[in-house]
Amino acid sequence: MHPEIMRELTAQRGRDLRERARRAQLARTASQGRRALRRHARHLDGAAAFVVPAIPDYVDGSFRSTEARVPAARHAA
Repeated sequence: MHPEIMRELTAQRGRDLRERARRAQLARTASQGRRALRRHARHLDGAAAFVVPAIPDYVDGSFRSTEARVPAARHAA
């Protein structure tokens, strides 16, 4: 076989292999992206179902009332 034809066939095979590798990398990247989206959506579903328990404001276990309490004004002596 002529050396120029062999060189061209080798170059063409190299281009084909590089293109195949590029497409495989692109497919892996897309697959990883989809997997990350599924994993992220699954974590969000679990977080939405979690309800934070009420934590008492005071040591005796009572909660602050919703009305704002202001101490009574003092009279000057």
